[in-house]
Amino acid sequence: MLDRSNVSAVQKDRILFVTHVAIRQTPEGLWIDDQTAEGLVRWCENFGQVSYAGIELDEEDVAKWPTITWVRIEDLPCSDRLNIIRLPRAYRIGAFSGAYKRTRALLADEIARSGYLCFTLGAVVGDWAAIGALEAIKQRRRYAVWFDRVEHEVVRSDLPNMPLKRRMKERITLLLMPRYHRYLIERSQLGLFQGKDCYDHYSQFTDKGFCVYDTHTKTSDFIDHAMLRAKIAGAHQGEPLRICYVGRAADMKGPLDWIEVLAKARDAGVPFKATWFGDGPMIEEMRQMVADRGLDGVISLPGFLSDRGAVLDAMRDAHVFLFCHKTPESPRCLIEALVSGTPIVGYASAYARDLVAGDGGGDFVDVSDVRGLADRLIALNGNRQILADLIADAAKSGLRFDEQTVYRYRAGLLRDKL
Repeated sequence: MLDRSNVSAVQKDRILFVTHVAIRQTPEGLWIDDQTAEGLVRWCENFGQVSYAGIELDEEDVAKWPTITWVRIEDLPCSDRLNIIRLPRAYRIGAFSGAYKRTRALLADEIARSGYLCFTLGAVVGDWAAIGALEAIKQRRRYAVWFDRVEHEVVRSDLPNMPLKRRMKERITLLLMPRYHRYLIERSQLGLFQGKDCYDHYSQFTDKGFCVYDTHTKTSDFIDHAMLRAKIAGAHQGEPLRICYVGRAADMKGPLDWIEVLAKARDAGVPFKATWFGDGPMIEEMRQMVADRGLDGVISLPGFLSDRGAVLDAMRDAHVFLFCHKTPESPRCLIEALVSGTPIVGYASAYARDLVAGDGGGDFVDVSDVRGLADRLIALNGNRQILADLIADAAKSGLRFDEQTVYRYRAGLLRDKL
């Protein structure tokens, strides 16, 4: 029988999350990224004690991620109710096998002490959350699985960009990953699938799956009525389109498609200013393409902007959030655009369509249809009433995505199903 009856009364309101989130240890204490820190505060609003396991980075690893904004755990208002667990970074077989015995023992102890269990699955080698799920099965404990994206599809799409040795390794991983994940999903008591793409794929393996959203936008982040009215009025008056995107300059985000779409819109006489906020492996290639196509005057690539408030200001100011995502993921930037009253215009996915299914605020074409997406921009520029309506609808769709509401909903599912 699967139950929580062997957990002491003191610890029944304790939840354990095992994740892939980066954790940093310095002489000043433990640090975590700012968005995860916000999430921990929300989880502490819903559970008495929160144990949170993530992957410890060394300083060399930290240097590879300069865009992370680190927050010290001790500075969080609920730090006295948090237990942060550092797990080894072990994505190579040798490191994974060497750390397996002691890490599984650590997870076994935490699982036995926690009333609720949630595992964020992703990789195969080095995926301690999956090991936690296996241990929960061994202990006959109820547990939830969480997926942010259809992981094997993301890996498959990135294969052409990998060095030969890693590409060979990931091809083997792709043979194992779908079966491994299915095994753990089928034995779980709750599936939390982030966005419609995730839900549509993974819910076929369980009748206990729910489509959920992960966002860190607050009601104070929503575009206010005065700004929304001004943006709609500007659209009606024929202002040059203000277009933005926020995300990594990586192949799965379609950055070269994004530039090509804008080049075609420019060639058609559409007046606009476009900005891509974000850094990544393709940023220099993007800058070269902008220069080669003579788009320097209309496309700006400032790189990563650490001031989240400034990013949201830019999104609120934009008429269009243009995106070219190529893989089945659930990026928060689309939610942040809607919260900012900015229509999401780009490549179709179940996730994107679902975000605007109720009140609208999106316009989509098939993935990789550069010509079609350029035509949508041209059409929006030519019919400002449609653009104004999309802006108003986007703001309506964004109203359901405030952090406290989405965390409360997920916490309710965890309590009810586990």
